[in-house]
Formats: sequence, C-alpha cells, structure tokens
Amino acid sequence: MTQLASSSITPVYKPSRAWNHRTPDLLEKTMTQIQDYVNSRREEWLEELKELLRIASVSTDEARKNEVTRCAELVSERMRQAGLDAAVYPTGGHPAVYGERLGAPGKPTLLVYGHYDVQPPDPLDLWRYDPFEPTVEGEYLVARGATDDKGQFYSLLKGVEASIRTRKEVPVNVKMLIEGEEEIGSPHLGPFIRKERERLACDMVVIADSSQFAKDVPAITYGLKGLVYLELVVRGPKKDLHSGSFGGAVANPANVLTRMIAACQGPFGRVAIPGFYDDVRLIEPWEREEFAKLPFDEEEFRQAVGAPKLFGEEGYTTLERKWARPTLDVNGFISGFTGEGAKTVLPSVASAKFSMRLVADQDPEKIAELTRQFLLDIAPDTVEVEILDHHGAKPVLVPRDGKGVQEAVRAYAKGFGKEPVFIREGGSIPVVNTFQEELGARSLLLGLGLPDDDAHAPNEKFRIEDYYRGMVMMGELLGELGK
Repeated sequence: MTQLASSSITPVYKPSRAWNHRTPDLLEKTMTQIQDYVNSRREEWLEELKELLRIASVSTDEARKNEVTRCAELVSERMRQAGLDAAVYPTGGHPAVYGERLGAPGKPTLLVYGHYDVQPPDPLDLWRYDPFEPTVEGEYLVARGATDDKGQFYSLLKGVEASIRTRKEVPVNVKMLIEGEEEIGSPHLGPFIRKERERLACDMVVIADSSQFAKDVPAITYGLKGLVYLELVVRGPKKDLHSGSFGGAVANPANVLTRMIAACQGPFGRVAIPGFYDDVRLIEPWEREEFAKLPFDEEEFRQAVGAPKLFGEEGYTTLERKWARPTLDVNGFISGFTGEGAKTVLPSVASAKFSMRLVADQDPEKIAELTRQFLLDIAPDTVEVEILDHHGAKPVLVPRDGKGVQEAVRAYAKGFGKEPVFIREGGSIPVVNTFQEELGARSLLLGLGLPDDDAHAPNEKFRIEDYYRGMVMMGELLGELGK
C-alpha cells in the first residue's frame, strides 16, 4: 500500500519573503556555471525542443503509432547526446525510453520520470497555429505537448546535461525513464517497472509534470488527486426512431442517461453517490491557513477561465476545492443527431464519459464499485445499461519534510531566483504511487509549467524562460543532492 502522510503532519517550510521578492543574494547565487552553460545553449536547446514537438506522438491514436515510436527513438538519441547510456525498451504497448549515468558510489540515485506521449490536438479549428508546428508567441512556445510533458521533461534532461558538461561528472547517480502511455493511463508501465525493478532502483524520483503556483511563483507539489474514469452506456430500441411516431412509446436513452448522470451530483457539486465521502481525509487547519496565504484572487481566477460565476462545494474556497476535495465531472456526451440543422430522432443509444477526482484515503476501486452499483440501482428496466471502467489512479499525499525537499528548495532558489511555495494539485499522476509501491521511492513533484498553459486544450503553451530556469534548477539539484 502507498504510504501517505499522517493527519498530524505539520508544515516544515514557511515562506520568509514576499512572493515576488527577488533578493540580491539569490540573484548572485543563480549566476553559476550551470546558468552560464544553459545561457550559451539557449537557441540550440530551444530548437531541439521544437524538433521533439513536431512529432505527433498521440498515444491514444492507433494511426499515429509510428509517430509515437519515432518520438521514443529521438528521446533516446537525445539522452545519449546528453551523456547518458540510453535505449528504447518494449513494454507490450508504446515503448519506454531509459537512460542512466552512474559511477557515483555512496551517493544518492535519482530517477527522473516524464512522458513523451501527448493528448490529441482536437478540436483543430480552435488552434491559432498547427498544433505540431511549434510557434513562438511572445514569451511562450505554443504546441501540443509543449508543457505536458515534452517541454518539462526535456528541461530536466538538459539540466542533467549541463551538470555533466560543467562538472565533467554528475555528483549523484542519475537514471531517466520517459514513457509513452501516460495520457492513456500508463497501462504497461506498472508491469515494466516491476520487471525492471533492479534496473530502476533509486532513492528518490523527480517528476516535472505539474505546474508552478503562478507566473514567477515556483512550487513543489506535495499532493495529487486520484482518479476514477468511467463510461455509462444506455441502450434502448435496436435502431434510431422517429421521435414523433415513437416518442412516448419507448424510453429515450439520452433522456435516461442525463437523469442518471444528474442523480450522481447534488447541489453545489457535492457528489450524491452513497458512501462516496466515507474515507475522505479532511483538510488540516494548517493547510487551510497555508492555502489562504498564497497569492490567489478568486475574481481574477474567474475572469481568467471566463466563467460567469465560480461554482463548487459549499464551505470551501476555490483552492481547497481544486486541491483537497473530491469532484465528479462529465467529460463527454454522445447521442443522437448532432449535425447542423434539425433531425427529430429518438436515439437508440447514449453514452457519457465521466471522471471523479479523489483525495487522500479514497480508494479508486472502491469508488468505482460504489458508482457502478448506484447507477445500476437507479437504472430503469426500460433500457439496458453498461458501465465501462477506463482507468484510475490512487491519490497522493506525501510529507513535506521528505527526502530531497530542502535540496529542491535551494535548487529552485538558484534556478528561479526565489524559494518555492508548497501546493497540492487537482490532477493525477498514477506512476507516483507505482514508484512508491514497487521501488519504495517517494517522488519530488517539481512543476515548471503554469496553471494557464492549456494542457490538454487547444493552444497549449510553455513559457520559454521557465524552460531554461528548469534546466538550471535541475543541474543545481544534482549538486545539492550530492553534498
């Protein structure tokens, strides 16, 4: 079982400076050999990232399987170029890329994880540019995968390379595992890690697949939500029917499906499935205090997302709901006629994909079963119902005084010019629990992206300066861990 932080854990880090204060001593510390080396390679390493982003490595699209493989081969080549022994490994699905630079006996072993696969670019008409032709727009690089996760993992790889080139040898043992199935739930990664447990053995894992708290407010993430992703399929008549001739005579699957989905959620977003909240760990008072100190304006957030009004579970702030309370959201509906104009059809089938984000102590398998039983209980006998389980992930909550945390704080100070804040994230990274369970190694979540980078959405972007800052942070982290 994954080890989670106890409910009595107290914060070990309290910010001592204003969030936007860049102190002279930190300015001096950032001008290191690592920084100088990164600065000398800026244009070259930006072009390398663009080359990686041009490959449409969409893991869910079978038609792009060759592109996924081609991307893995390029990642392996870039690892070798950086100074690692690297190769592409079969997994039973899309390949994984593994590289290592060992030779530091008695020093910690760090495993860097990332993923080279990306989300589909749809809807294409909402992109300002070709999603697979990276384009510089102001201070950002716009492309599918720019922040999730090609730009972030490649920044860490270049940080390792900068450390090797300036120090002639990394001060710790470094391993890198970059997979190609994260966006489809990493179905083959767990077995691969179990099979290669000895090869992947490490003291800690570094992952850059999240975000900073805000622009110029770097962050270390200590909590992630879990996930249950289901699909509800409702079938009625054997074929689509004329709604005038047959309406009122047979149940409409679309009508039934919407009622069933609506029954899963009560007012203000509180989930109505019996037993759903039984194991939810409450937010600690110290966490509420820390969240409240962060530079977050709810009205600015509302305007940024473009919602008429914010919505969520009563009794909690927006940050508390996003980070530390479970949710249920419909991700897509399919039924009937959706083309231009009108067609009075009574559809024969309707389906909805929906996901639930879980918090500490909730078990994905238990929640999936509770949801399945609830939907079957409320389904009328006038239709047939099928519930598909796509994938899930356990929630993560780790101690903030864990291995490598203080070293990461100092590395951020050198790379970004200021110490990081500590945050939770609403997203899920299933492999974090896998590393804990299979390797006994906790993860450091060192996000380089920004919350408004539009990961999974059109016009995904990555701030170019943070791409370079991440390299410096990573290079300095290796030095800190080697002390």
